[in-house]
Amino acid sequence: MTAIAINLNPIIQLTDNQFYQLCRENPEVKFERNTAGELLIMPPTGGETGNHNSEINADFVFWNRQTQLGKVFDSSTCFKLPNGANRSPDVAWIRQDRWDALTPEQKEKFPPIAPDFVLELMSTSDSLRETQDKMQEYIDNGVKLGWLINPKMRQVQIYRLGKSIEISESPQQLSGEDVLPGFILNLQIIWR
Repeated sequence: MTAIAINLNPIIQLTDNQFYQLCRENPEVKFERNTAGELLIMPPTGGETGNHNSEINADFVFWNRQTQLGKVFDSSTCFKLPNGANRSPDVAWIRQDRWDALTPEQKEKFPPIAPDFVLELMSTSDSLRETQDKMQEYIDNGVKLGWLINPKMRQVQIYRLGKSIEISESPQQLSGEDVLPGFILNLQIIWR
């Protein structure tokens, strides 16, 4: 099952505050919003994907605690991208100075910022084409590095700002390059 798109625009165009309130009033539903203003209802993940997401997020949290270079966010965090879309990557990271430039209110709601790094871990309910489009949207909005991990195909697509997409078959690890200095993700937790 892929995301369900609902176009309310002929009836109402939700403001950012209305979208935020809708999400708060329906915490059991994971909403995103595309650039056309359509609501996207995201299906929940299964057990394997949820476990992998948790393991991956922990690696980012431990690395970030050691380096103290920024902030790590999980899949519940919704970001307001410069193009107007509201997106929730499975893992996101923002450099500390960029995070500190936001107001307390911006940090509390859906931060109006494109993360420096995003990761999407495909589950069986995800559409590859939709997830690739989402990754390209992140890059088009200023994300510097993104990883699309596809466990079923044992493949990683690496997105870099201003560069072509790199496809890696069954890599053992991924490097955070200059965006996440010193970070290495061991993919054995995914490929096992």
